[in-house]
Order: sequence, then structure tokens, then C-alpha cells
Amino acid sequence: MKKEQVVNCQLSVWYPIFKKHTIKSLILPLPQNVIDYLLDDGTLVVSGRCEHTHTHTHTHDETTSTVTAPEFPEFTSKVLEAINVLGGRVFPKLNWSAPQDANWIALNSSLECQSLSDIFLLFKSSDFITHDLTQPFHLCSDEDSPNPPINYELVLRKWSELIPGGEFRCFVKENKLIAISQRDYTQYYQHILKQEQHISQAIQAFFSQHVQYKFLDEDFVFDVYRDSQGRVWLIDINPFGEVTDSLLFTWDELTSSGEISQQQGVPAFRYTTSEVTVQPSPCLSYRIPRDFVDLSTGEDAYKLMDFLKLVNLYIS
Repeated sequence: MKKEQVVNCQLSVWYPIFKKHTIKSLILPLPQNVIDYLLDDGTLVVSGRCEHTHTHTHTHDETTSTVTAPEFPEFTSKVLEAINVLGGRVFPKLNWSAPQDANWIALNSSLECQSLSDIFLLFKSSDFITHDLTQPFHLCSDEDSPNPPINYELVLRKWSELIPGGEFRCFVKENKLIAISQRDYTQYYQHILKQEQHISQAIQAFFSQHVQYKFLDEDFVFDVYRDSQGRVWLIDINPFGEVTDSLLFTWDELTSSGEISQQQGVPAFRYTTSEVTVQPSPCLSYRIPRDFVDLSTGEDAYKLMDFLKLVNLYIS
């Protein structure tokens, strides 16, 4: 996986190519002051609300500090306009990633957003978003080469109720579809078992008609959704490499060092075959409260001091 391949997987790069076959999206440049706010490790104070500026107060012994949420009036206006154009509900992401690891912090445990404050809450709670902003070329084989310039963008996609059992990840090598995996592999969906052949054929047809030889690279990973009518939609495109979750395959199998059993050129198709193999969601590990993480790593000295004082009070 090379840096150029990562660049090509930005939604703003592939969306114009596959616009007819994916979810309607609007792309807004992300101002530097917004990027700085998202990367601020201080207390989570969510901006972007329509109400008046709000504050949060910290007290440590005799020191009192007030944190004021920054405001971005021009950017907020553009975001609200885009949300309205998309029907009032959107799915947010950056150039590559969505805050899938932060849905636990939302009131409805959903990535559905109706305002900039909804988006900021998810983004500031997401390690995936931080990775986009700080390590977009992590694990690239040409790590010693200069990093290509990145113009960070807020991507707003029209909200769609996608059933997890209809999502699949497809692996393409040398412009050939070599493997298909159930996207939500932690759950068992009976309809996949019953419709295995139809699902595989529909995805292969979609790939050969609308995707093959049209993307900028010959090795890539793309996610699709098969709706209740049997139509296949392109959801996302990711780099062909370890930065992308291989789900029910391994990267050793997917690369030249491994083998995937294929019959007459048909891609290998893997899915959860019974409830016995159901697993917990891999995103559960991201639900540990940030305060616990800060305490365990010593990243927040004030929290550690407060904790030690509580322990001393308890002992005495």
C-alpha cells in the first residue's frame, strides 16, 4: 500500500467517478481552526450549536479555569445549509473515515447528525477521526517518501437507514474481485446463508459493470450495500492494505503470500454461518470512558491528583 493509493481513496476523489451508484454527498473544506479544535486534547466542549456560547468550569484546589466553546459562524452556516439540502439528517465523515468508534457517545447510539454540534461530538470522541488527521499514511510501504498534501474535508452524506446484514466488503487485486466478506461479521444473518449465490452474483455484476477499471488503482477495497430490491450501491472505497479491516479474511490470504480458494474465477465469499460464531463488536473496546484511559496512562495530571486525593480520603 502506497501513499498515492491512500490519497485516491478520499471520498472527494472517487465520488465524482461513481456518483450515480452511491449515496448523495456534499463535501466542505475543513478550516484550519476547526481542525485545531478537533485535535485539542482538552475537555470535550462541543461547539457548533445554535444557542449562545456555553462554558464549562474546572476546579483544582484554589485554581478555577473556564473553558469556552469556540464558535465557527461561517463554517456553521455552510454545514447547516448542506444538512438542509440533504434532507435534514446526515452521516458525517472526513476524507476517509467515519466516527464508527464513537456512536456510543450519541444519545441514540447512532451516527445520524442534524447539526454541527452533533458532528463535533462524534468527531472529538473518535480515534478513527484523529487517525485521519494525524496519521493518514500509517503503514504505507513508501513511508520514507514525502507525504502528499492533504486538504481536509467534512463529508456529509444523506442519511440512509442501512441494514447491517446488507453490507459487504469486497477486495480487488489487479482489477479482479478476489474476495467478498460480510461487513457486520459479528452477527449471524439467516438471509445471507439462504441467498449466498444471489448476493455474490449481484456484487460481481455490479463490480464488472460499474467499478472494474474505473477506479484509479488496480488494488483496492470497496464496500457495498445490497438493498431489499436486490440493487447494489457503492458505500466506500478503502486502500488495499492492513490499514483496512480484512474482516473474515486475513491480509496474508489476500496478498501474494497467501491463497484464497476460488472456483472458476468466482471470488471467495465468507459470512457468519451460525449463531455459534457470533462475536462482540470490535468497536466495544472504544467505549472505555476517557477519564479511565487518562488515569491509566498518566496523561492528565489533574485527574490523577484528584483520584489520589479521593483514595487518601477513603483510607483515612
